[in-house]
Amino acid sequence: MRRHELTDEQWLVIQPLLPVSGARGRPRVDDSRVINGMLFKAKTGVAWRDLPRRYGPWKTVYSRFWRWSRTGTLSVLVAKVQVLAEAIDELDREVSLDSSIVRAHQHAAGARRVPVSHTGASGSCGGQSEPGDHAIGRSRGGLTTKIHLACDGHGRTLSVVLTGGNVNDRTQFTTVMAGVEFRRRGPGRPASRPSSVLADKGYSGHAIRTYLRRQRIPATILKRRDQRANRLRRGRAGGRPPAFDRAAYRRRNIVERCFNRLKQFRAIATRFDKTAASYRSMIDLATLRLWL
Repeated sequence: MRRHELTDEQWLVIQPLLPVSGARGRPRVDDSRVINGMLFKAKTGVAWRDLPRRYGPWKTVYSRFWRWSRTGTLSVLVAKVQVLAEAIDELDREVSLDSSIVRAHQHAAGARRVPVSHTGASGSCGGQSEPGDHAIGRSRGGLTTKIHLACDGHGRTLSVVLTGGNVNDRTQFTTVMAGVEFRRRGPGRPASRPSSVLADKGYSGHAIRTYLRRQRIPATILKRRDQRANRLRRGRAGGRPPAFDRAAYRRRNIVERCFNRLKQFRAIATRFDKTAASYRSMIDLATLRLWL
């Protein structure tokens, strides 16, 4: 095993989960070599043309990555590994949410406009930056992408939504929660209700708290200072403050550690991909490595 590559044990886990190639046509290039090439690209952030020769022709690795990005193969692979984790009771259903802004490199700008339905990602932008479906927006730091993320109690990614960097966190809360699933082996729908939700004051809003109450999900969300002052100013009309568990809130930093581990992959810490679908697949590669 070389640096940034899968171990033999990790390869034995994902090998049965990969899609089966057709019988016709040219023999398929070794999957382990191609996936290791993708991981090397995600970890180091090098251009596709600069991949080491031990991974074979760079066009082969890129073509497989491009095809798996469009078909959602990498996302399905991550979901299958999550099923294995749930089967051995490693999944912690305490969910933490947060977002992080990533600077878009100049190579990420200038992609052609694609209908939103073809990308599977959402976003918005201001000024003359980028189409909304590319999840690149213009904020104070320039062209940026925002990663909205939910992770389990072990700091492993459960749901990801990409938007432009100028999109407010609260607008994507329900979208991120809709992607949270706890899958089990066998028939039936996956569970989607976490045991509790932890979030910072950026998610402190009446609509979010109402949504969680209707879904019967316990939540620990820090209330903003202006909201606390407004409630005190109104006296009895302000009502009782929402319950807040300080001991549970200390565990919210698990999502910060999840972002730190994801951004150890340089292709995620800086966005080089032009389309949101390709960048999301880079996040899927890093997520797969964390789950393994």
